[in-house]
Amino acid sequence: MADKIEHLLEDLETFPPSDDFTSSSPVPADLAARAEEDRLGFWADQARELHWSTPFTEVLDWSDAPFAKWFGDGMLNASFNCVDRHVIAGNGDRVAIYWEGEPGDKRTITYADLLGEVKRAANLLESLGVTAGDVVAIYMPMIPETVVAMLACARIGAVHSVIFGGFSADSIRSRVEDANAKIVITSDGSIRKGRVFPLKETVDAALEAEGHTVEHVLVVRRADNDPTLTPGRDLWWHEEIAQVSDEHVAKPFPAEHPLFILYTSGTTGKPKGLLHTTGGYLTQTSFTHRTIFDLKPEQDVYWCSADVGWVTGHSYFVYGPLANGATQVMYEGTHDTPDLGRWFDIIERYGVTIFYTAPTAIRGYMKSGRQIPAKYDLSSIRLLGSVGEPINPEAWAWYREVIGGNRVPVVDTWWQTETGAIMISAIPSQVALKPGAAQVPVPGVVVEFVDDKGERLNP
Repeated sequence: MADKIEHLLEDLETFPPSDDFTSSSPVPADLAARAEEDRLGFWADQARELHWSTPFTEVLDWSDAPFAKWFGDGMLNASFNCVDRHVIAGNGDRVAIYWEGEPGDKRTITYADLLGEVKRAANLLESLGVTAGDVVAIYMPMIPETVVAMLACARIGAVHSVIFGGFSADSIRSRVEDANAKIVITSDGSIRKGRVFPLKETVDAALEAEGHTVEHVLVVRRADNDPTLTPGRDLWWHEEIAQVSDEHVAKPFPAEHPLFILYTSGTTGKPKGLLHTTGGYLTQTSFTHRTIFDLKPEQDVYWCSADVGWVTGHSYFVYGPLANGATQVMYEGTHDTPDLGRWFDIIERYGVTIFYTAPTAIRGYMKSGRQIPAKYDLSSIRLLGSVGEPINPEAWAWYREVIGGNRVPVVDTWWQTETGAIMISAIPSQVALKPGAAQVPVPGVVVEFVDDKGERLNP
Protein backbone atom coordinates (compact mmCIF):
# COMPACT_ATOMS: atom_id res chain seq x y z
CA MET A 1 0.00 0.00 0.00
CA ALA A 2 2.72 2.48 0.99
CA ASP A 3 4.66 1.67 -2.20
CA LYS A 4 1.56 2.24 -4.29
CA ILE A 5 0.89 5.65 -2.73
CA GLU A 6 4.54 6.69 -3.13
CA HIS A 7 4.34 5.70 -6.77
CA LEU A 8 1.15 7.72 -7.11
CA LEU A 9 2.77 10.80 -5.62
CA GLU A 10 5.87 10.50 -7.79
CA ASP A 11 4.07 9.92 -11.07
CA LEU A 12 1.10 12.23 -10.55
CA GLU A 13 2.30 15.41 -8.89
CA THR A 14 -0.98 17.12 -9.66
CA PHE A 15 -4.48 15.85 -10.43
CA PRO A 16 -6.37 17.88 -13.03
CA PRO A 17 -10.17 17.74 -13.04
CA SER A 18 -11.80 15.32 -15.45
CA ASP A 19 -13.54 16.72 -18.51
CA ASP A 20 -16.87 15.48 -17.16
CA PHE A 21 -16.34 17.19 -13.79
CA THR A 22 -15.40 20.50 -15.42
CA SER A 23 -18.17 20.46 -18.02
CA SER A 24 -20.88 19.75 -15.44
CA SER A 25 -19.60 22.24 -12.85
CA PRO A 26 -21.96 25.09 -11.89
CA VAL A 27 -18.96 27.32 -11.01
CA PRO A 28 -18.35 30.03 -13.66
CA ALA A 29 -15.04 29.57 -15.48
CA ASP A 30 -14.23 33.29 -15.29
CA LEU A 31 -14.74 33.58 -11.52
CA ALA A 32 -11.10 34.24 -10.60
CA ALA A 33 -10.65 36.69 -13.48
CA ARG A 34 -13.71 38.68 -12.39
CA ALA A 35 -12.43 38.84 -8.83
CA GLU A 36 -8.98 39.99 -9.93
CA GLU A 37 -10.41 42.67 -12.21
CA ASP A 38 -12.70 44.24 -9.60
CA ARG A 39 -12.42 42.69 -6.15
CA LEU A 40 -15.05 44.83 -4.40
CA GLY A 41 -17.44 44.53 -7.32
CA PHE A 42 -16.92 40.78 -7.20
CA TRP A 43 -17.85 40.60 -3.51
CA ALA A 44 -20.87 42.81 -4.15
CA ASP A 45 -22.04 40.30 -6.77
CA GLN A 46 -21.61 37.42 -4.30
CA ALA A 47 -23.49 39.32 -1.60
CA ARG A 48 -26.41 39.89 -3.96
CA GLU A 49 -26.88 36.13 -4.13
CA LEU A 50 -28.41 36.58 -0.65
CA HIS A 51 -31.76 38.16 0.18
CA TRP A 52 -31.41 41.76 1.41
CA SER A 53 -34.38 43.53 3.02
CA THR A 54 -32.53 46.78 2.34
CA PRO A 55 -29.99 46.52 -0.49
CA PHE A 56 -26.52 47.83 0.31
CA THR A 57 -24.90 50.67 -1.61
CA GLU A 58 -21.47 50.54 0.05
CA VAL A 59 -19.39 47.37 -0.22
CA LEU A 60 -16.46 47.97 2.14
CA ASP A 61 -15.69 50.63 4.72
CA TRP A 62 -12.00 50.38 5.63
CA SER A 63 -11.77 53.78 7.32
CA ASP A 64 -11.30 52.24 10.76
CA ALA A 65 -8.64 49.71 9.79
CA PRO A 66 -8.03 46.98 10.79
CA PHE A 67 -11.78 46.80 11.44
CA ALA A 68 -13.64 46.23 8.19
CA LYS A 69 -17.33 46.96 7.67
CA TRP A 70 -18.90 45.03 4.81
CA PHE A 71 -22.17 46.07 3.14
CA GLY A 72 -22.71 48.42 6.07
CA ASP A 73 -25.86 50.21 4.93
CA GLY A 74 -27.65 47.00 3.91
CA MET A 75 -30.08 45.01 6.05
CA LEU A 76 -30.78 41.27 6.05
CA ASN A 77 -31.63 38.34 8.28
CA ALA A 78 -29.40 35.25 8.37
CA SER A 79 -32.22 32.92 9.42
CA PHE A 80 -34.46 34.14 6.59
CA ASN A 81 -31.62 33.52 4.15
CA CYS A 82 -31.03 30.01 5.47
CA VAL A 83 -34.64 28.85 5.64
CA ASP A 84 -37.54 31.14 4.67
CA ARG A 85 -36.36 32.10 1.21
CA HIS A 86 -36.01 28.47 0.12
CA VAL A 87 -39.58 27.74 1.23
CA ILE A 88 -40.85 30.89 -0.48
CA ALA A 89 -39.05 29.82 -3.67
CA GLY A 90 -41.00 26.55 -3.67
CA ASN A 91 -38.32 24.29 -2.19
CA GLY A 92 -40.00 23.63 1.14
CA ASP A 93 -40.19 19.90 0.39
CA ARG A 94 -36.44 19.66 -0.21
CA VAL A 95 -34.64 17.82 2.59
CA ALA A 96 -32.53 20.19 4.64
CA ILE A 97 -31.14 17.66 7.13
CA TYR A 98 -30.95 13.89 7.27
CA TRP A 99 -30.29 13.43 10.96
CA GLU A 100 -29.05 10.21 12.50
CA GLY A 101 -28.57 9.60 16.20
CA GLU A 102 -25.82 7.37 17.48
CA PRO A 103 -28.29 4.67 18.65
CA GLY A 104 -29.73 4.62 15.11
CA ASP A 105 -32.81 6.83 15.48
CA LYS A 106 -33.42 9.03 12.43
CA ARG A 107 -35.22 12.17 11.31
CA THR A 108 -35.71 13.64 7.87
CA ILE A 109 -36.23 17.41 8.12
CA THR A 110 -37.37 19.41 5.11
CA TYR A 111 -36.84 23.14 4.74
CA ALA A 112 -40.55 23.63 5.55
CA ASP A 113 -40.16 21.51 8.70
CA LEU A 114 -37.08 23.46 9.72
CA LEU A 115 -38.83 26.77 9.18
CA GLY A 116 -41.68 25.79 11.47
CA GLU A 117 -39.31 24.70 14.23
CA VAL A 118 -37.18 27.84 13.93
CA LYS A 119 -40.25 30.08 14.11
CA ARG A 120 -41.44 28.37 17.29
CA ALA A 121 -37.99 28.59 18.86
CA ALA A 122 -37.78 32.29 18.00
CA ASN A 123 -41.11 32.88 19.70
CA LEU A 124 -39.96 30.89 22.70
CA LEU A 125 -36.79 32.96 23.11
CA GLU A 126 -38.74 36.20 22.79
CA SER A 127 -41.25 34.97 25.40
CA LEU A 128 -38.32 34.60 27.80
CA GLY A 129 -37.28 38.21 27.23
CA VAL A 130 -34.48 37.65 24.72
CA THR A 131 -34.08 40.66 22.44
CA ALA A 132 -31.68 41.74 19.71
CA GLY A 133 -28.12 41.92 21.00
CA ASP A 134 -28.66 39.54 23.92
CA VAL A 135 -26.32 36.56 24.08
CA VAL A 136 -27.64 32.99 24.16
CA ALA A 137 -25.16 30.25 25.11
CA ILE A 138 -25.78 26.87 23.43
CA TYR A 139 -24.21 23.76 24.99
CA MET A 140 -25.70 20.92 23.00
CA PRO A 141 -25.02 17.63 21.22
CA MET A 142 -25.31 17.18 17.45
CA ILE A 143 -29.11 17.08 17.33
CA PRO A 144 -31.50 19.12 15.15
CA GLU A 145 -32.55 21.36 18.02
CA THR A 146 -29.01 22.73 18.10
CA VAL A 147 -29.37 24.06 14.56
CA VAL A 148 -32.88 25.29 15.33
CA ALA A 149 -31.60 27.21 18.36
CA MET A 150 -28.81 28.86 16.36
CA LEU A 151 -31.16 29.95 13.57
CA ALA A 152 -33.78 31.14 16.08
CA CYS A 153 -31.17 33.40 17.68
CA ALA A 154 -30.22 34.80 14.28
CA ARG A 155 -33.88 35.33 13.47
CA ILE A 156 -34.46 37.67 16.41
CA GLY A 157 -31.02 39.30 16.36
CA ALA A 158 -29.72 37.51 19.45
CA VAL A 159 -26.04 36.56 19.42
CA HIS A 160 -25.42 32.85 19.90
CA SER A 161 -22.33 31.53 21.64
CA VAL A 162 -22.04 27.81 20.93
CA ILE A 163 -19.93 25.89 23.43
CA PHE A 164 -18.53 22.51 22.38
CA GLY A 165 -20.46 19.74 24.13
CA GLY A 166 -17.28 18.15 25.46
CA PHE A 167 -16.14 21.20 27.44
CA SER A 168 -16.04 21.31 31.24
CA ALA A 169 -18.05 23.39 33.70
CA ASP A 170 -15.11 25.80 34.05
CA SER A 171 -15.03 26.31 30.28
CA ILE A 172 -18.76 26.98 30.21
CA ARG A 173 -18.52 29.39 33.14
CA SER A 174 -15.75 31.45 31.58
CA ARG A 175 -17.60 31.75 28.27
CA VAL A 176 -20.99 32.53 29.82
CA GLU A 177 -19.51 35.19 32.09
CA ASP A 178 -17.35 36.76 29.40
CA ALA A 179 -20.29 37.12 27.00
CA ASN A 180 -22.87 38.04 29.67
CA ALA A 181 -25.18 35.31 28.40
CA LYS A 182 -28.86 35.74 29.24
CA ILE A 183 -30.04 32.22 28.37
CA VAL A 184 -28.34 28.82 28.23
CA ILE A 185 -29.78 26.12 25.98
CA THR A 186 -28.62 22.61 26.78
CA SER A 187 -29.93 19.03 26.82
CA ASP A 188 -30.42 16.38 29.44
CA GLY A 189 -27.45 14.56 27.94
CA SER A 190 -25.48 13.64 24.87
CA ILE A 191 -24.94 10.12 23.58
CA ARG A 192 -21.35 9.20 22.72
CA LYS A 193 -19.95 5.70 22.32
CA GLY A 194 -23.12 4.27 23.84
CA ARG A 195 -22.82 6.35 27.01
CA VAL A 196 -24.88 9.29 28.21
CA PHE A 197 -22.87 12.38 29.10
CA PRO A 198 -24.85 14.61 31.50
CA LEU A 199 -24.74 18.05 29.88
CA LYS A 200 -27.38 19.64 32.13
CA GLU A 201 -25.45 18.71 35.27
CA THR A 202 -22.34 20.30 33.77
CA VAL A 203 -24.27 23.51 33.14
CA ASP A 204 -25.53 23.42 36.73
CA ALA A 205 -21.96 23.19 38.01
CA ALA A 206 -20.95 26.08 35.76
CA LEU A 207 -23.70 28.28 37.16
CA GLU A 208 -23.10 27.52 40.83
CA ALA A 209 -20.86 30.54 41.30
CA GLU A 210 -22.31 34.03 41.69
CA GLY A 211 -21.77 36.73 39.11
CA HIS A 212 -23.28 35.25 35.97
CA THR A 213 -26.15 36.88 34.09
CA VAL A 214 -28.09 33.74 33.12
CA GLU A 215 -31.83 34.07 33.72
CA HIS A 216 -33.09 30.80 32.25
CA VAL A 217 -31.77 27.38 31.21
CA LEU A 218 -33.74 25.64 28.46
CA VAL A 219 -33.32 21.86 28.52
CA VAL A 220 -33.90 19.69 25.44
CA ARG A 221 -34.88 16.09 26.19
CA ARG A 222 -32.56 13.78 24.29
CA ALA A 223 -31.01 11.03 26.41
CA ASP A 224 -33.85 10.08 28.80
CA ASN A 225 -31.68 11.42 31.58
CA ASP A 226 -33.46 12.91 34.60
CA PRO A 227 -31.67 16.11 35.58
CA THR A 228 -32.72 18.33 38.45
CA LEU A 229 -34.53 21.49 37.33
CA THR A 230 -34.01 24.66 39.36
CA PRO A 231 -37.46 26.22 39.92
CA GLY A 232 -37.88 29.60 38.27
CA ARG A 233 -34.75 29.16 36.15
CA ASP A 234 -34.84 25.84 34.31
CA LEU A 235 -37.45 24.94 31.70
CA TRP A 236 -38.06 21.92 29.50
CA TRP A 237 -37.70 22.89 25.83
CA HIS A 238 -40.49 20.55 24.65
CA GLU A 239 -42.98 21.86 27.21
CA GLU A 240 -42.30 25.52 26.51
CA ILE A 241 -42.15 25.29 22.72
CA ALA A 242 -45.53 23.53 22.63
CA GLN A 243 -47.13 26.68 24.04
CA VAL A 244 -45.89 29.18 21.44
CA SER A 245 -47.04 30.01 17.93
CA ASP A 246 -45.43 28.68 14.77
CA GLU A 247 -45.92 32.07 13.11
CA HIS A 248 -42.99 34.47 13.27
CA VAL A 249 -41.72 37.17 10.94
CA ALA A 250 -37.94 37.46 10.62
CA LYS A 251 -36.66 40.91 11.43
CA PRO A 252 -34.02 42.53 9.20
CA PHE A 253 -30.83 43.71 10.88
CA PRO A 254 -27.90 45.81 9.68
CA ALA A 255 -25.18 43.84 7.90
CA GLU A 256 -22.78 44.60 10.73
CA HIS A 257 -25.17 43.29 13.40
CA PRO A 258 -23.41 40.59 15.49
CA LEU A 259 -24.33 37.05 14.46
CA PHE A 260 -22.31 34.90 16.85
CA ILE A 261 -19.43 34.68 19.28
CA LEU A 262 -17.17 31.65 19.14
CA TYR A 263 -14.31 31.16 21.57
CA THR A 264 -10.89 29.84 20.72
CA SER A 265 -9.80 26.82 22.72
CA GLY A 266 -7.59 28.81 25.07
CA THR A 267 -4.40 26.87 24.34
CA THR A 268 -2.36 30.09 24.73
CA GLY A 269 -4.14 31.51 27.76
CA LYS A 270 -7.72 32.58 28.41
CA PRO A 271 -10.16 31.64 25.61
CA LYS A 272 -10.68 34.56 23.24
CA GLY A 273 -14.13 35.37 21.89
CA LEU A 274 -14.28 35.92 18.13
CA LEU A 275 -17.25 38.01 16.98
CA HIS A 276 -18.63 37.56 13.47
CA THR A 277 -21.20 39.90 12.01
CA THR A 278 -23.94 38.98 9.58
CA GLY A 279 -23.57 40.31 6.04
CA GLY A 280 -19.91 39.73 5.29
CA TYR A 281 -19.81 36.38 7.08
CA LEU A 282 -22.88 35.00 5.32
CA THR A 283 -21.61 36.23 1.95
CA GLN A 284 -18.24 34.54 2.37
CA THR A 285 -19.50 31.26 3.81
CA SER A 286 -22.21 30.79 1.19
CA PHE A 287 -19.88 31.75 -1.68
CA THR A 288 -17.01 29.49 -0.60
CA HIS A 289 -19.36 26.61 0.16
CA ARG A 290 -21.00 26.57 -3.27
CA THR A 291 -17.71 27.27 -5.10
CA ILE A 292 -15.13 25.09 -3.35
CA PHE A 293 -17.55 22.18 -3.06
CA ASP A 294 -18.94 22.59 -6.60
CA LEU A 295 -22.43 22.53 -5.10
CA LYS A 296 -25.49 21.40 -7.03
CA PRO A 297 -28.28 21.92 -4.47
CA GLU A 298 -30.88 19.94 -6.41
CA GLN A 299 -28.63 16.88 -6.67
CA ASP A 300 -26.02 16.80 -3.93
CA VAL A 301 -26.14 15.26 -0.48
CA TYR A 302 -23.45 17.05 1.49
CA TRP A 303 -21.86 15.97 4.76
CA CYS A 304 -19.49 17.98 6.90
CA SER A 305 -18.54 15.77 9.85
CA ALA A 306 -17.52 18.68 12.13
CA ASP A 307 -19.29 19.42 15.40
CA VAL A 308 -21.18 22.73 15.55
CA GLY A 309 -19.07 23.61 18.59
CA TRP A 310 -16.26 24.52 16.18
CA VAL A 311 -16.19 27.14 13.44
CA THR A 312 -16.26 24.47 10.72
CA GLY A 313 -19.65 23.36 12.02
CA HIS A 314 -20.90 26.96 12.07
CA SER A 315 -19.74 27.83 8.57
CA TYR A 316 -19.91 24.56 6.64
CA PHE A 317 -22.67 22.72 8.41
CA VAL A 318 -25.09 25.48 9.39
CA TYR A 319 -24.78 28.82 7.63
CA GLY A 320 -23.04 28.10 4.32
CA PRO A 321 -24.99 24.97 3.29
CA LEU A 322 -28.38 26.19 4.51
CA ALA A 323 -27.95 29.59 2.85
CA ASN A 324 -27.33 27.65 -0.37
CA GLY A 325 -30.36 25.40 0.04
CA ALA A 326 -28.26 22.25 0.35
CA THR A 327 -29.39 18.83 1.54
CA GLN A 328 -27.02 17.53 4.18
CA VAL A 329 -26.33 14.83 6.74
CA MET A 330 -26.05 15.45 10.48
CA TYR A 331 -24.72 12.65 12.68
CA GLU A 332 -24.78 12.69 16.46
CA GLY A 333 -22.19 10.14 17.48
CA THR A 334 -18.63 8.99 16.97
CA HIS A 335 -17.13 7.47 13.83
CA ASP A 336 -16.38 4.17 15.55
CA THR A 337 -19.75 3.34 17.12
CA PRO A 338 -20.85 0.60 16.86
CA ASP A 339 -17.81 -0.03 14.65
CA LEU A 340 -15.38 1.73 12.33
CA GLY A 341 -17.75 1.34 9.39
CA ARG A 342 -20.36 3.78 10.77
CA TRP A 343 -19.39 6.78 8.61
CA PHE A 344 -19.19 4.68 5.46
CA ASP A 345 -22.54 3.09 6.20
CA ILE A 346 -24.04 6.58 6.45
CA ILE A 347 -22.42 7.65 3.17
CA GLU A 348 -23.83 4.58 1.43
CA ARG A 349 -27.37 4.84 2.85
CA TYR A 350 -27.87 8.55 2.21
CA GLY A 351 -25.96 8.64 -1.06
CA VAL A 352 -23.53 11.31 0.16
CA THR A 353 -21.92 13.08 -2.80
CA ILE A 354 -19.68 15.60 -0.98
CA PHE A 355 -17.78 14.61 2.17
CA TYR A 356 -15.76 17.10 4.25
CA THR A 357 -13.71 15.86 7.21
CA ALA A 358 -10.41 16.22 9.08
CA PRO A 359 -7.01 14.70 8.27
CA THR A 360 -6.89 13.13 11.74
CA ALA A 361 -9.90 10.98 10.82
CA ILE A 362 -8.37 10.08 7.46
CA ARG A 363 -5.06 9.04 9.03
CA GLY A 364 -6.97 6.99 11.61
CA TYR A 365 -8.69 5.07 8.84
CA MET A 366 -5.37 4.57 7.07
CA LYS A 367 -4.12 2.76 10.17
CA SER A 368 -7.29 0.66 10.33
CA GLY A 369 -6.89 -0.44 6.73
CA ARG A 370 -8.76 -0.12 3.48
CA GLN A 371 -10.74 -3.28 4.13
CA ILE A 372 -13.23 -1.31 6.27
CA PRO A 373 -14.34 1.27 3.65
CA ALA A 374 -14.09 -1.46 0.98
CA LYS A 375 -17.15 -3.13 2.51
CA TYR A 376 -19.37 -0.21 1.48
CA ASP A 377 -20.58 1.32 -1.77
CA LEU A 378 -19.02 4.78 -1.80
CA SER A 379 -19.61 5.40 -5.50
CA SER A 380 -22.01 8.29 -4.80
CA ILE A 381 -19.06 10.47 -3.70
CA ARG A 382 -18.01 13.01 -6.33
CA LEU A 383 -15.94 15.40 -4.16
CA LEU A 384 -13.87 15.11 -0.98
CA GLY A 385 -12.68 17.89 1.31
CA SER A 386 -10.13 18.25 4.09
CA VAL A 387 -10.26 20.76 6.96
CA GLY A 388 -8.86 21.59 10.37
CA GLU A 389 -5.14 20.93 9.98
CA PRO A 390 -2.58 20.31 7.25
CA ILE A 391 -3.10 17.06 5.38
CA ASN A 392 0.07 15.19 4.46
CA PRO A 393 0.38 14.05 0.81
CA GLU A 394 0.17 10.37 1.74
CA ALA A 395 -3.15 10.86 3.53
CA TRP A 396 -4.43 13.00 0.64
CA ALA A 397 -3.60 10.26 -1.85
CA TRP A 398 -5.13 7.53 0.34
CA TYR A 399 -8.30 9.59 0.81
CA ARG A 400 -8.66 10.06 -2.94
CA GLU A 401 -7.92 6.46 -3.83
CA VAL A 402 -9.69 4.51 -1.10
CA ILE A 403 -12.65 6.77 -0.26
CA GLY A 404 -12.91 8.56 -3.59
CA GLY A 405 -12.38 5.55 -5.83
CA ASN A 406 -9.26 7.11 -7.36
CA ARG A 407 -11.48 9.39 -9.44
CA VAL A 408 -12.73 12.41 -7.44
CA PRO A 409 -11.14 15.78 -6.55
CA VAL A 410 -9.84 16.35 -3.01
CA VAL A 411 -9.92 19.99 -1.91
CA ASP A 412 -7.62 20.94 0.96
CA THR A 413 -9.03 24.04 2.67
CA TRP A 414 -7.12 26.50 4.85
CA TRP A 415 -8.82 28.98 7.17
CA GLN A 416 -9.42 29.57 10.87
CA THR A 417 -11.94 30.75 13.46
CA GLU A 418 -10.85 34.34 12.94
CA THR A 419 -11.54 34.34 9.19
CA GLY A 420 -14.89 32.59 9.51
CA ALA A 421 -14.65 30.95 6.09
CA ILE A 422 -12.22 29.32 3.67
CA MET A 423 -9.41 31.63 2.57
CA ILE A 424 -7.10 29.29 0.62
CA SER A 425 -8.29 26.42 -1.53
CA ALA A 426 -8.28 25.49 -5.20
CA ILE A 427 -11.51 25.47 -7.21
CA PRO A 428 -11.72 21.76 -8.08
CA SER A 429 -13.34 22.26 -11.49
CA GLN A 430 -10.63 24.69 -12.62
CA VAL A 431 -7.31 23.81 -11.01
CA ALA A 432 -5.08 20.74 -11.01
CA LEU A 433 -4.98 19.62 -7.39
CA LYS A 434 -1.73 18.96 -5.54
CA PRO A 435 -1.62 16.43 -2.68
CA GLY A 436 -1.10 18.11 0.68
CA ALA A 437 -1.43 21.69 -0.57
CA ALA A 438 -4.27 24.19 -0.14
CA GLN A 439 -2.59 25.91 -3.11
CA VAL A 440 -4.20 29.29 -3.87
CA PRO A 441 -6.40 31.98 -2.28
CA VAL A 442 -10.07 31.75 -3.16
CA PRO A 443 -11.25 34.37 -5.67
CA GLY A 444 -11.62 37.75 -4.03
CA VAL A 445 -9.04 37.01 -1.33
CA VAL A 446 -5.47 38.35 -1.42
CA VAL A 447 -2.91 36.61 0.78
CA GLU A 448 0.48 38.09 1.62
CA PHE A 449 3.20 37.46 4.16
CA VAL A 450 4.30 40.68 5.85
CA ASP A 451 6.90 41.68 8.41
CA ASP A 452 6.29 43.54 11.68
CA LYS A 453 6.02 46.81 9.75
CA GLY A 454 3.43 45.43 7.35
CA GLU A 455 5.88 45.24 4.46
CA ARG A 456 5.42 42.33 2.06
CA LEU A 457 7.87 39.43 2.29
CA ASN A 458 8.47 37.67 -1.00
CA PRO A 459 8.94 33.89 -1.20
